[in-house]
Amino acid sequence: MSQHGRLRAARRRVSAWLGQFRADVKASLDPGLLRILRLFGLAYGPIHRRVPIDQALREVVRNPVPSHVGWPHLFGWVTYLLFMILVVSGVLLALYYRPAVGEAYASIQHIVSDVRMGWLMRDMHVWAASLIVIAVLVHMGRGFLYGAYHPPRETVWLVGLILLLLILAFGATGYLLPWDQWSYWTVTEALNTLGAMPIAGNFLVRILTGAEFVWGATLSRFFAIHVIILPWLVFGLLGFHISMARRHGPAPPVRGAPKDDPGVPFYPTHLLRNFVVGVLVTAAVITLAAIYPRPVGDPANPLQLPEEIVSTWVVVDVTRALLHYLGPWGLGLVTLLGVSLGLIPLFDRRGGKRLRERPVAVALASTFFLVFLAAWVAGRRLQAPPAPELLTPALEQVAPSDAGTPIPEPGPEPVWPAPPPDPQPDAPHEGGGGS
Repeated sequence: MSQHGRLRAARRRVSAWLGQFRADVKASLDPGLLRILRLFGLAYGPIHRRVPIDQALREVVRNPVPSHVGWPHLFGWVTYLLFMILVVSGVLLALYYRPAVGEAYASIQHIVSDVRMGWLMRDMHVWAASLIVIAVLVHMGRGFLYGAYHPPRETVWLVGLILLLLILAFGATGYLLPWDQWSYWTVTEALNTLGAMPIAGNFLVRILTGAEFVWGATLSRFFAIHVIILPWLVFGLLGFHISMARRHGPAPPVRGAPKDDPGVPFYPTHLLRNFVVGVLVTAAVITLAAIYPRPVGDPANPLQLPEEIVSTWVVVDVTRALLHYLGPWGLGLVTLLGVSLGLIPLFDRRGGKRLRERPVAVALASTFFLVFLAAWVAGRRLQAPPAPELLTPALEQVAPSDAGTPIPEPGPEPVWPAPPPDPQPDAPHEGGGGS
């Protein structure tokens, strides 16, 4: 046999093996794996489990979405994308962060100064933490306008409310980790306010602090909750939330969906929208992180109040404004208002879509969003230190006395390895051309 014939025979054998390999892979893959694509917003509609995976994929791609689903419906995807940015950047930061009183602040300085692109990852994490709160509120506001909390979608709404609370818990526990004066006293102010709440306030504060005041045990517990407990809860509820939303489909518009709606193709129409919005959101996070990096205060000192507090999270702006201007009762009433808004599906069962058919729900929603917006604007301008009446218990606990427990001194600042020197360019050869 000639060399050309042997090459053709080899190609036929390779082609036959590749065909068998593709057939084996297709037969071994369960179409249920396509749920991963649906979880990431890359697929829509039901998944047929009794057909090969390639046929199931073609059916999922061809499945149309309702024609009223457009750009406003993408805020759920924006929220999910921001959460994934938080997860990726948080994992990278955790590789260098050290949750100890004597090393936390120095590790942050090491990340932003010595680790390559560490400053960018940290500031992307900070900005995404604020943007995700805004995205969730807009997403829920859009669902409220469409009456998406009415049966059979009340479970989707209630799980979304729980996810919002967990996102707030994410930000609250992560806010202490920089261990500077701003984060230390902001968390101390919040914990003292929580401790003044009736029934379970003092109990929750003891669990969170793990000591008489905010110190090493508090930092360790906040870090463990932030990177271990909350991610598992959010991932589980997020999968359930998306699965239920896909099962019931998007809520029809206020005026009702047209009969015999053919819909619009998911691919490429709606998938292209997801891609465009994803690129814009990622670019916005990177741009904000590069232009407006988070400042860092002095190291945390439980015996000295800072002259000012600079907030770096939208929820801190709202909370501090409510505490400063209305006191703890203002924060409690706004919290109660938000919970009442989330529990609307348990009371509003009539299914009215138009706003004039839901006067109580509209009044609650309007009041909540107006108060939130006003407190956010006021909190952005508020840089005063915490009010003394909100810190008196904490200052009494850390005040030095003969009977009290002495304040542990932070350990020596760790010595971080110096970054390797940049490689020097090779010296030009003698007699080389060019100037």
